[in-house]
Amino acid sequence: MEESPIPGKRKAEDDPEAPKSETESDPKRRNISRSCVHEVAVPSGYSSTTDESIHGTLSSPFFKGEMAKTYPFTLDPFQQVSIACLERNESVLVSAHTSAGKTAIAEYAIAMAFRERQRVIYTSPLKALSNQKYRELAQEFSDVGLMTGDVTLSPNASCLVMTTEILRGMLYRGSEVLKEVAWVIFDEIHYMKDRERGVVWEESIIFLPPAIKMVFLSATMSNATEFAEWICKLHKQPCHVVYTDFRPTPLQHYVFPMGGSGLYLIVDEKEQFKEDNYLKLQDTFAKKKTVADGNNNWKGGGRIAKGGSASGDSDIYKIVKMIMERKFQPVIIFSFSRRECEQHALAMSKLDFNSQEDKDVVEQVFRNAIQCLSEEDRSLPAIELMLPLLQRGIAVHHSGLLPIIKELVELLFQEGLVKALFATETFAMGLNMPAKTVVFTSVKKWDGDSHRYIGSGEYIQMSGRAGRRGKDERGICIIMIDEQMEMNTLKDMVLGKPAPLVSTFRLSYYSILNLMSRAEGQFTAEHVIKNSFHQFQYEKTLPDIGQRVSSLEKEASMLDESGEADVAEYHKLRLDIAQLEKKMMLEITRPERVLCFLLPGRLIKVRDGGTDWGWCVVVNVVKKPPVSSASVPSALASMRSTSYIVDTLLHCASGLSANGSRPKPLPPSPGEKGEMHVVPVQLGLVCALSSIRVSIPSDLRPIEARQSILLAVQELGTRFPKGLPKLDPIKDMGIQDPEFVELVNKIEGLEQKLVAHPLHKSIQDEKHFKTFQRKAQVNHEIQQLKSKMRDSQIQKFRDELRNRARVLKRLGHIDADGVVQLKGRAACLIDTGDELLVTELMFNGTFNELDHHQVVALASCFIPGDKSSEQIHLRTELAKPLQQLQDSARRIAEIQRECKLEVNVDEYVESTVRPYLMDVIYCWSMGATFSEVIEMTDIFEGSIIRLARRLDEFLNQLKDAAHAVGEVDLENKFAAGSQSLRRGIIFANSLYL
Repeated sequence: MEESPIPGKRKAEDDPEAPKSETESDPKRRNISRSCVHEVAVPSGYSSTTDESIHGTLSSPFFKGEMAKTYPFTLDPFQQVSIACLERNESVLVSAHTSAGKTAIAEYAIAMAFRERQRVIYTSPLKALSNQKYRELAQEFSDVGLMTGDVTLSPNASCLVMTTEILRGMLYRGSEVLKEVAWVIFDEIHYMKDRERGVVWEESIIFLPPAIKMVFLSATMSNATEFAEWICKLHKQPCHVVYTDFRPTPLQHYVFPMGGSGLYLIVDEKEQFKEDNYLKLQDTFAKKKTVADGNNNWKGGGRIAKGGSASGDSDIYKIVKMIMERKFQPVIIFSFSRRECEQHALAMSKLDFNSQEDKDVVEQVFRNAIQCLSEEDRSLPAIELMLPLLQRGIAVHHSGLLPIIKELVELLFQEGLVKALFATETFAMGLNMPAKTVVFTSVKKWDGDSHRYIGSGEYIQMSGRAGRRGKDERGICIIMIDEQMEMNTLKDMVLGKPAPLVSTFRLSYYSILNLMSRAEGQFTAEHVIKNSFHQFQYEKTLPDIGQRVSSLEKEASMLDESGEADVAEYHKLRLDIAQLEKKMMLEITRPERVLCFLLPGRLIKVRDGGTDWGWCVVVNVVKKPPVSSASVPSALASMRSTSYIVDTLLHCASGLSANGSRPKPLPPSPGEKGEMHVVPVQLGLVCALSSIRVSIPSDLRPIEARQSILLAVQELGTRFPKGLPKLDPIKDMGIQDPEFVELVNKIEGLEQKLVAHPLHKSIQDEKHFKTFQRKAQVNHEIQQLKSKMRDSQIQKFRDELRNRARVLKRLGHIDADGVVQLKGRAACLIDTGDELLVTELMFNGTFNELDHHQVVALASCFIPGDKSSEQIHLRTELAKPLQQLQDSARRIAEIQRECKLEVNVDEYVESTVRPYLMDVIYCWSMGATFSEVIEMTDIFEGSIIRLARRLDEFLNQLKDAAHAVGEVDLENKFAAGSQSLRRGIIFANSLYL
């Protein structure tokens, strides 16, 4: 039986043994919000051997020994509890806001490792963050090394900073270094939900030896305990969770309506939502709308500010100016577009925030920083144009900048020489670089699929940059909005809970091959699947499903089955009536009869197939022209050939449908919340007309107007529990057709039979009928749940694993017994590009026919990066290799599809082969200058550099792969290709190193 973790909850402030900070010990200044929640997941049967007088207990840890590191400030409760967990030599997950002080805990783990003469690994999600963290830790501890894909410094140091990919590679290769490691620190562990790279964290945690303890640092997440339980189950060791939502500096959140002039405090520093201010904010939009309806140009104001062709009158300009006048700087202005960041910054040409002394310091730092560049590179526009901006205390920060400029901006910002920073959300990651104020230029972002509101987790991460500890009494967040925003949407964004950490585990060929080729054989792909966080999260839902099935089966056995023949007879009567009523409605809804009754406000019932959409309200009737009026002689026939659409206010699910196009109708059910939306309904779907009409507002665009109709319909339902009164087709509508009258009489006869039926008269039997219906529902639900239990995630992954193994056999990476062949040994060493496709090119001779410049250009297609909007024109020496690459990609995609993997051939080719910088890289490899190559594309300079550096890493992996399979010529070619890249500004040293 699996050992199950037993989490124990405790609030730090409730424990008399818990260490108290000076702030807490003073009853007048005690702030309950400074407390933290401590939980621990413990394997069953685990007993601690630590001295309780020094370390406390598992559920109440404290530390009374000699500290491995002391701090010049009083530690917060969450820091004290975390350090007590570390001193117990047990893993800990620290979940706290940006700027709360998580780094102090990481530093303590490093100091402990140094004290015990052990090694420690610090992993970060990005190379740039690794460089920054290396600089920070090297200032604190001297014995620090760095290992990223393109830089290695002091690899034998006691503390190694590296990207998570490097750690995973070391684990796969069984690196000797890991035998000396006591602690691994995973910074920004919430990156594990990243769709592309999240699996790297999951695999690294699975493969870590149980002797190594872990420190996880994370932004606040709502399922931290679940993650700790997974670690506990996986490594059979306790894992503590220390969670705090305490902000050292409280925040105030304001909204600025675009085109307006005022700020509205929406959430105060006590996290109270100001509803009255929200209503005032809505009023400003209502006023603007009136103006817009008059001159139809109001939205242009917002568009200018958002688009960035902003003048001195733009909203962004006004806000930044106001911030400086009120001494609310430094300020970070977040945009979700890199080009917008630059346009906004350039629009500040009239503003200057630095003194002459500041300007001189900025120039000196700038000149020193670019000393490492050649004379030619120093005169690049991207460098020359930046100095005047920086001297005025204005800067831009996004992933498309030259790395040297990006790092320079970070250093100047930390020194207080940049007062207004225009940045994308990547600036909210990594090092603690707070400001007094944060501005959001938009509340929507493009996430690759759609324009959506930013989530509460994203908002927490970025707004967390506001408020400098020890400097500001409070941080200020200003949200710019250019359209009315639902109150709950705004409330959820600012005050919502952070998103849970959800596994994005997937199987890659790289992982499968590496697991197959491991000598020890202790880890298999099956082992990884079973131990993944994905499987853990899935299994947590299974006990609930099992319990539900048991309770339903119990309910089914208790339901009385007697009298089913009577129920069936009664049921048939109801069906017969329903069929005749359908026939009657076809006559009633003939346009010449019904149109004069379909007036605005009339309640009608809509049924589509087996779905009853309930009562809705007529807004308008639209006539669709006949298909061919020439062939229809009579006016009546013309009416019959014309179709009619009834615009109705229909009960719908809240929000937009998945594709964002139209609200989704929702059959009304008890307790179901929803909204009224105007939905077009075909006349033929109307199944009943009520004699009741309600009054409808003239403007149905505001949600309040539509919700008032919903309330009116619900109230009528309460007033008429047996059903709303209907229009009598003969008396009220005047239909006197003999056949129709006969049909009505037939329905009335069957209804009399229904009323005379014993089941109808007896309440007990009516309950019996409901019981019979309930039993049918219960049996259906039991079948569905059992099917879900059978459809195990493990089985899905097993099927996928089997299909991927078939692909590897077809391509010659493994033999029939699953033994890794030469081709597979090469693929094992490649994780930067598509391992199947690149080994195909290595073994089919494509690379052999090319010189090393062409090899570099072709290899660049494997590296993900920005897309160019320009048409790609390739020289002849590159067009043929690209065609071979695309043909190989198509073949591999087709083989995967034949092996029952869900692969769209065209999408696979498009996502795997990215030729946008092929020409640029070729010219750079041939010796072109950087100023020449940037003229060849519209892609940002920083993006070119990032791709070139990843390409160099990829070429080194290809060189190792060629060496492993004895391809000396190819090995030399890849080495020469790598060498041809490594020059100039592309490989300029980081300012952090």
